[in-house]
Amino acid sequence: MTLTWRFLRESGFGLRTLHGYIYGRWTRQYVKLMLRLAKRGLSSSAKQWVADRYHGKVLAHDHARAIVGLDHDVAARDQEQIIPYPVARDIILKSPPDVVVFDCPCRHSRPVHCEPTKVCMVIGQPMAGLLLEQQASARRLTQSEALELLEAEHARGHVHTAWFKDAMLSRFYAICNCCKCCCAGIQAMVEFGVPLLVSSGYVAQIDPELCAHCGDCIEACAFHALSDGDGAVTRNWERCMGCGACEVTCATGAITLARDERKGTPLDVRALA
Repeated sequence: MTLTWRFLRESGFGLRTLHGYIYGRWTRQYVKLMLRLAKRGLSSSAKQWVADRYHGKVLAHDHARAIVGLDHDVAARDQEQIIPYPVARDIILKSPPDVVVFDCPCRHSRPVHCEPTKVCMVIGQPMAGLLLEQQASARRLTQSEALELLEAEHARGHVHTAWFKDAMLSRFYAICNCCKCCCAGIQAMVEFGVPLLVSSGYVAQIDPELCAHCGDCIEACAFHALSDGDGAVTRNWERCMGCGACEVTCATGAITLARDERKGTPLDVRALA
């Protein structure tokens, strides 16, 4: 319990400590409860209250790789241009970062779920240690193993997301690799209007000359940002989160991600050093 004790000590033994321990110890049950509450309906103020304390940032693939491949320390605070929430936006990582992978609680909360399930990565101490001791499925990853996992999930068209949580020392603590059919965070946002995720800072651009109108990108998009109207695939700017699932799915190379300053600043740890 040495690693768990480190988390308890650094988080201050308060209500936030208890919240963080419950999340780390009973992660699947926590996710199921939160999704059940979202389904019951929340007021606009309640939805924002939840998002202020537990939220994610969509990551472009190379930015996810940069986090797990760190070769220098990063300690950046109050990154409101990256995470526009009042709490939980600190990024504190030592190089090379401790990476622990464990079974995705969202996938395991579904009666039929995507494979593989060991795709949730906790990054940095003391949160990585907490999950390593409290989750039977958890194991350490080397940097090369973490990069291989990201590559495999990207190839499957899944969404990299960086997560921040008030109960996890009010800072960045995890990278999830989310599928649209299992992810509770995506479902809470898309179906129930809880604003848990912010854009990567990019949007999808479609070249109509290269588009084969196959519909694969529409099926791949977790945020319902693409549609086929009058024989041409169109993008909804408001809904597009710049995840790149459509880009990796497109067989003709018709879709690329383009930087859009109106979508916020990317979470690029290379620029934070």
